[in-house]
Amino acid sequence: MKTDSQLKTDILEELTWDPAIDATDVGVIVKDGVVTLTGHLASHAEKCAAERAALRVSGVQAIAVELDVKLPSEHTRSDTDIAIAAQHALNWNVAVPNDGIQVKVEHGNLTLTGEVEWEYQRRAAKRAVRDLIGVVGIMDQIKIKPSISPHQVQMNIEGALKRQAEREAKHMRILVDGSRVTLQGRVHSWAEREAANGAAWLAPGVTSVINELVLEP
Repeated sequence: MKTDSQLKTDILEELTWDPAIDATDVGVIVKDGVVTLTGHLASHAEKCAAERAALRVSGVQAIAVELDVKLPSEHTRSDTDIAIAAQHALNWNVAVPNDGIQVKVEHGNLTLTGEVEWEYQRRAAKRAVRDLIGVVGIMDQIKIKPSISPHQVQMNIEGALKRQAEREAKHMRILVDGSRVTLQGRVHSWAEREAANGAAWLAPGVTSVINELVLEP
């Protein structure tokens, strides 16, 4: 098991290795495997990239993102310009349902609302606007419409877990309450935890996933 010092070193190296991030602007604090990222970055896209980079490092138990976005003057856009660009980005994305998502922008903070049938559609909408110039933050309020029974949801998730991570699936419990799924049990890495989370979200009808899986190196 990595010490906090080793984990911090690995995260800093991962941040430096990723060309999408200016690692000199990111501070890393680690305590008992919990990572806190601090600093000021030039775009929301870079903030997301820093978070993803930290999560790729094995041994990370949890992460707190305290990064601020401070746009350079040449990247400043009016809320109207950002809203127009966001709507175009959504309209041109084949994974996002037509007229399913609404956009609101206030001081560079973009809020997405609406309803979709699948989790991948919600994620696609968020990705479509994440890298737009002028965006400093994104609030995702998109809802997923339930479409199948809880029993079918559970069967779909169990099947996906067995296909994707048979070893980990043996140590997991899947609890379904309506369209809400709770994952419990043990995994051996953050990547396995996220794989199980992704498998749960891929089941049609799932509107929320509570991931209580515990890392056990």
